[in-house]
Order: sequence, then structure tokens, then C-alpha cells
Amino acid sequence: MTNKAKIYYEKELAGYLLKTDRGYTFIYDEEYLAGEKPRPVSLTLPLSPYPQYSNTLFAFFDGLIPEGWLLNLAKDYYRIRTTDRFELLITLCRDTIGAVTVIPVEEEIENG
Repeated sequence: MTNKAKIYYEKELAGYLLKTDRGYTFIYDEEYLAGEKPRPVSLTLPLSPYPQYSNTLFAFFDGLIPEGWLLNLAKDYYRIRTTDRFELLITLCRDTIGAVTVIPVEEEIENG
């Protein structure tokens, strides 16, 4: 299992989400911040060159994970525990309805 994901905003690399033993870290990509008009991926994750930390998965990312019957279907298909929110995020949120996409770093290495 990978513990790092690239976060894209409207197909542009915006930052990285990391899972550690102590929680989660989100950091914006330097090139993204230096771009013409960078936008935060969420109002709860303001633009900053400094890492942002959380003991639990950031609420914004947790909110991207499907719920109800769709979550149950995905959980059964991929055999993921519903308590592993990061694994659910990187498995199920590669093609979201909004502007944010989550891609496991491990997958990019395998496919790149």
C-alpha cells in the first residue's frame, strides 16, 4: 500500500497528501504555488508553502469518499476496510465529480 498521493486540481499537480504514523500531511507543490493563479484545493486547505497537518484524514479529502450503497459496493469489490479512509480515498477518488483528483504515487511509478 502506498502512503503518498498526488493531488491534482483541474488536471494540474497541486500538492501531495501523505499518511504517516502520526496522521496526515498535505503540502502544496512549489510550482503550483508559483503559478499565475493558484487556487486552494479546498477552503479548509488554504494556499501555503508550509505543510499542513491533521491527526485524522483532512475533512475535505474524507468528504470525497463515496457513501452508502456505493461505498459498500466499492468496499466489497476492492476488499477495503471502511476504516481505512486513506486507502478508500486513493482507490475510489481518481475520477471525482469536482476539480480534485487523487492519484497514488505508486500507481504513477508503475504506469510511468
